[in-house]
Amino acid sequence: MRTAELLAGNERPAPCGERQLTRVLFGLEEEIFITEPDRPTLQSLYYLAKLLWCSPRVFYAHTACNFSRGKDLRFGLMSGIEISTETHADRQALLSDLAQRRQALAEACPALLVPLGHLLDHDEPTNVCGMHLHLSGMPDFDRAYRNLIYFLPLLTLIVANAPGFGDYFYGPSYRWANSFAVGPLRDDRMYRFQDVIFSKRLGTLEIRVFDPVWDLGLIGILLDCVEAVLTSDRSYPGSPEQYNRLRSLVAHHGYIEELNPVYRNLRGLIDLPERSFQQPPAYLVWNLLSEYGVQATYTALDSAYRGGPLEPRDPPPVNVEWAKIAAGVCGYYLPRLPYSIRKVWQEW
Repeated sequence: MRTAELLAGNERPAPCGERQLTRVLFGLEEEIFITEPDRPTLQSLYYLAKLLWCSPRVFYAHTACNFSRGKDLRFGLMSGIEISTETHADRQALLSDLAQRRQALAEACPALLVPLGHLLDHDEPTNVCGMHLHLSGMPDFDRAYRNLIYFLPLLTLIVANAPGFGDYFYGPSYRWANSFAVGPLRDDRMYRFQDVIFSKRLGTLEIRVFDPVWDLGLIGILLDCVEAVLTSDRSYPGSPEQYNRLRSLVAHHGYIEELNPVYRNLRGLIDLPERSFQQPPAYLVWNLLSEYGVQATYTALDSAYRGGPLEPRDPPPVNVEWAKIAAGVCGYYLPRLPYSIRKVWQEW
């Protein structure tokens, strides 16, 4: 049984220990694939155009598109798309914001919405999707950084969702171990392609390591854990060296023995069962893949992302049209190009 099912409704893990009077601000960027039926296409831009023009003020700065790179281009140019929330001081407000944006995307897009860190058919380390959590409001960013990276190998398992590809089962997150967009922690905390950064553009502490997941309940649990860590008055011995040693082990093997003391310390902050970390969503996805195949697994993920059950269903009709691709380029990509260039400039 999933942790989110155990914590049904509005029930939340019970906080433990002393808390600081810290008001953490959260913002979330969620990347997912749009597949037709089992690969992304440039028609994703058309769906983003529909989303943008239904509410330009809401979606101009809160959507994005990504493209494959290098050798992965042989499988196609299009990668994932992104929706992002406003900044919130309340966990439930952020989840409600994300749910509304998901609903708007679902209404604009009849194709399959696939929340995965890495697609299930080929090895494509540049064709990946992540879930980035932006944090601010902490009085001591250095202390927040150390505490977070101490717990992060454990917390990442809550939403780890990239089990492998083809018949190759890697573990909880192939993306975490192999993606170009994340990596071991460096001395330069502003270097972009690592698991946790100080964002130049937004002035936030950005956790880039999480995989996207269909279950809003799991995202809520993750937010509760992060908030508990950041508002605790305790300090934990987080170090880049320790984190970098654990990241590839956990991505490959999951809940290893070395995480036991980390879990015990987390239990001092928030009451969560150990099985919350022993069965990441990647295992559910791999079971679906093994039983039903790639396309049926994507239909199940689409169903769950839209608020339905995680069960295979008939795929929607596939009709990729050059006219729609052109409309997407002209109606989404080109109008947002100045903003995208400015964003990249500020990030680098």
